[in-house]
Amino acid sequence: QPDDRGLIGDVPVLRVTRRGPEAVHFVPAALEPGAEVLLSLDWERRFDHMQQHSGQHLITAVAEQMFGFKTTSWELGRQRSLIELDTPSVTAEQVKALERCVNEKIRDRVPVTVRELAADDPEVERVRSRVLPDDHVGPVRVVDIEGIDSNMCCGTHVSNLSDLQVIKLLGTEKGKKNKTNLIFLVGNRVLKSIEQSHSTEKALTSLLKNGPGEHVEAVRRLQSSVKLLQKNNLNLLRDIAVLIARDFKSKPAPRQLFVLHRKEGDSEFMNIIANEIGTEETLLFLTVGDEKEAGLFLLAGPVEAVENLGPRVAELLGGKGAGKRDRFQGKAAKMSRRGEVQALLEEFISHRRP
Repeated sequence: QPDDRGLIGDVPVLRVTRRGPEAVHFVPAALEPGAEVLLSLDWERRFDHMQQHSGQHLITAVAEQMFGFKTTSWELGRQRSLIELDTPSVTAEQVKALERCVNEKIRDRVPVTVRELAADDPEVERVRSRVLPDDHVGPVRVVDIEGIDSNMCCGTHVSNLSDLQVIKLLGTEKGKKNKTNLIFLVGNRVLKSIEQSHSTEKALTSLLKNGPGEHVEAVRRLQSSVKLLQKNNLNLLRDIAVLIARDFKSKPAPRQLFVLHRKEGDSEFMNIIANEIGTEETLLFLTVGDEKEAGLFLLAGPVEAVENLGPRVAELLGGKGAGKRDRFQGKAAKMSRRGEVQALLEEFISHRRP
């Protein structure tokens, strides 16, 4: 269970941890020894942890009673929590039955009590536990859910299951070593989840112009439309790449350098142009993406030129790339420096001319 937070006077507590029998509080400023202070607890955080932790005890006990699923560990997360069950699978029907049963216990208003036993008390042996820490001192703390569970625990808990309000089991996921993680929410977290879901539902209703029951089908139609548009866009880009290359080759005087930037292009677009123009005599510097931010680049041409210039082009563009023979391509972070690259290439060609 995560630690409590709050104030010592007006100094915030950043973290609390245990060292043997002591609770060590980490604070950002020195405190005056012997001073009388008012302690203020972050109750919303504390009560949330109480609900989740007592909920875990209840779910763990009922899951073992109903199906023989033993809990091997659990995690109290910031938004959702999970219990690791020692079983390779849990069916949807078992999840529903478990959820129904734990909520019945909540409606029964079952008391939750805390006992402190001496470490050598025989009663300790009858309590569910995963062994005490090596540095434990003092009495053993036991949390009882009347008629349901008795568990060794140092966490904070509610005094009655009715304080849990409700438990929602969100389903399962595959755990480690042939185990299953059961995901759950308790109490106020259920209310927050419903509020978030409702806000999302309202936003989708406004965007999709239909009711909640039609959202899924509307999104499916949009996905199909997007896939079709992407396919058509890709075909158009290919056609444009071929036309650009043919236009360049149709010019009467051959040029040794070809430079082009297109915002909507991709790697295939650049490579089609390079293939159509040819790299034996022409040096090509092609870029796609945002004109002033990040994008992709391709340097293609005679092998000697590409091997010499490729790493320098990547460095100028603030990016990384890799090359093989007549091509060097990669990602660029500073597309605004394309002019510097072009100047570098023009200088290289001017020195290479006979």
